[in-house]
Amino acid sequence: MWTERYDGMARAATCCISRGRDYGKGMAEKPYRILFVCMGNICRSPAGECVMRMMTESEGMGDEIECDSAGTIGYHAGNAPDARMRKAATARGIRIDGAARQVRESDFSDFDLILTMDEENFADVDQMRGRKGGRADVRRFCEFLTEHDDSDVPDPYYGGDAGFEYVLDLLEDGCAELIRKFKETGGRVA
Repeated sequence: MWTERYDGMARAATCCISRGRDYGKGMAEKPYRILFVCMGNICRSPAGECVMRMMTESEGMGDEIECDSAGTIGYHAGNAPDARMRKAATARGIRIDGAARQVRESDFSDFDLILTMDEENFADVDQMRGRKGGRADVRRFCEFLTEHDDSDVPDPYYGGDAGFEYVLDLLEDGCAELIRKFKETGGRVA
């Protein structure tokens, strides 16, 4: 797990606005923006957002990458992240907060990368992008897993505590690879 690899560095992460800074290959005019997307924006995507934010901050890259999350449906809009996900994340030193929102048309031009948690989310977001256009690259989050073979981040909503723990394991795995790719390319993930 990421929190084990970075022993002692795991701490509560809070939302921040990134401003861009020198990253060795030139000054970034603005941060690289990643949007994490699941169905309701109360379990997987807010956890992905906050895991990534915590990891970038602990790597000293908080100004390089800006994260947000959204859902493909608006049913939970305005709600806090699921209490079970917050509890599991808190045990790892990760603070998950915020309020659920639905994917917006502007997300396709405001973000560089949109990461979906499962195939259904990918199909929904790809269909939205087809109607709305925009510059965002839409990818499946599991493309970035290096320690797991999953093709989807499973929705833990109807399961037990182990499901939330497993989702966090997947998110830590994929986010570590996203950061590695970002460093390797000097400021992009693709």
